[in-house]
Amino acid sequence: MTDNAPDATADAQKKSMDDIMALCKRRGLIYQASEIYGGINGFWDYGPLGAQLKKNLRDAWWNDVVLMGCNGKTGPNGKPVRIVPVDTCIIQNPKVWEASGHVGGFSDPMQTCRQCKKLFRADHVPDLLSKSSWVCDLAGVTEKDEQESILVDGTAALTWTKKKGSKLAPGLAVFRDQANEIIATLKSSTAPIPLTMLIRILGATTEKPSPWPCPNCGGELTEPREFNLMFFSYTGAVFDEENKVYLRPETAQGIFINFKNVVDTTRVGVPFGIAQTGKAFRNEVTPRNFTFRSREFEQMEIEFFCHPDDTADWYAFWRDWRMKWWQGLGLAGDNLQLREHDRDELAHYAKEGAGTSDIEYRFPFTAPGFGELEGIADRTDFDLRQHAEHSGLGDKLKYFDPTRGELAKNGQPKGERYFPHVIEPSAGLDRGVLAVLCEAYTPDPGRPSKVYMKFHPRLSPIKAAVFPLVKKDGMPEVADKLRAELVQRFGRYGAIEYDEKQSIGKRYARMDEAGCPFCFTIDGETLTDGTVTVRDRDTLAQERIALDAVGDFLAEKLGL
Repeated sequence: MTDNAPDATADAQKKSMDDIMALCKRRGLIYQASEIYGGINGFWDYGPLGAQLKKNLRDAWWNDVVLMGCNGKTGPNGKPVRIVPVDTCIIQNPKVWEASGHVGGFSDPMQTCRQCKKLFRADHVPDLLSKSSWVCDLAGVTEKDEQESILVDGTAALTWTKKKGSKLAPGLAVFRDQANEIIATLKSSTAPIPLTMLIRILGATTEKPSPWPCPNCGGELTEPREFNLMFFSYTGAVFDEENKVYLRPETAQGIFINFKNVVDTTRVGVPFGIAQTGKAFRNEVTPRNFTFRSREFEQMEIEFFCHPDDTADWYAFWRDWRMKWWQGLGLAGDNLQLREHDRDELAHYAKEGAGTSDIEYRFPFTAPGFGELEGIADRTDFDLRQHAEHSGLGDKLKYFDPTRGELAKNGQPKGERYFPHVIEPSAGLDRGVLAVLCEAYTPDPGRPSKVYMKFHPRLSPIKAAVFPLVKKDGMPEVADKLRAELVQRFGRYGAIEYDEKQSIGKRYARMDEAGCPFCFTIDGETLTDGTVTVRDRDTLAQERIALDAVGDFLAEKLGL
């Protein structure tokens, strides 16, 4: 961690997710799904600007990974990195998920409140309690405050139960059968009580399997039980177990089951990768933090196949390159970190591999901590072996490598047949968009908009805006012609806005909130000397350039 890390932490904590979400709604970046019907928890729709921002990030990944092969970078073997794409179905044969272990083991420990019946992930309960309205009110703090060190007087807590508790947390044990004992404990307290201990006293759950009360109502939580995260449906007309199918919880398995098809139908050889972007679905019980933890989300995944002897080198290659890729898109400060997993954190398929690391971003809702943005894991040969066994293909799924093996009498290798090991860089596209939004969000009280979105030019959903200063004197005609020329040249990379309504200051403010990097204004001087005013979003600097030089100017600034 660098010396300015505390500053980065403070900056992340200063940014309000409520303000970011409000801007996303106001400027057409992200909407609550089914909003006119009250919404649906864990699902989000992207508006005009959000859809373009998401496409730009997806296209950047696709271009740099698939089309450019890690931007032409040479791999550990001294050769260009080869990646080919696939696009596989969301619904596959259910045996795919049995082989991968998702049917039997893709679950989270869950708890249900016996009073309000709400369901919670057991490992999320302490964090949810720290942000729950009744705990914050009891402690007289907000959810952003550090609550571990807060002390509450027993008498004050008793007063709270009488005045507010019954409405904010009606499920607490203090209002049920153990009220007398709990009240006596509070009255006899001679010293302030730590908040975490007070929560347990009020819930009277210290001796129970769940030490915490319900974050919603304070009621008693059941013992944790396993809950499978996969959505299921049925194919055909009969809704029975034989026709039961699952929505994919990850895009990776579609790649593994097509490994042999790709090898047989293309001229690729190990080492090589298969890439895919697409939707995945997980029935998260407590989706939260805007789009960070959703039930429908999009992934950008690579499964890179290599010889078992080379896994450590390729793991290090992908770990380092993926970190640099995110840094190149504007996440270059101390809000981004690379963290290697401890051995006890590794997934079942990575236990014997080179390891797993996460690229993590310090979101406002995780600060001072971090949230996962992308994982890079050595999956070993676990998945291919599982599918070889469950499909009955056995050794037919092995790869034949003519460049390896014992040497024949003529000095040439006899070849080797093996299950390749797999390095998996798996990124969340929606989480990537969220990180870009949080990083770009820049409060600036001196601007009319009070905030601007400092998007990397490559990702900006609006690449440029063209304004006629006034709606007369031929200015709209010149501006519209310039807009059309820019659309032809740059429209494939993002929108070119045209706006002639309201004052020029208000138009600049709208573009600041939308993250448009450059605004070109047609004014009276344009009609006399053929120059336009260009305004820089980040510096607010304005300069005049030739009207016929606008395209080249924009191309240079956008790096196109």
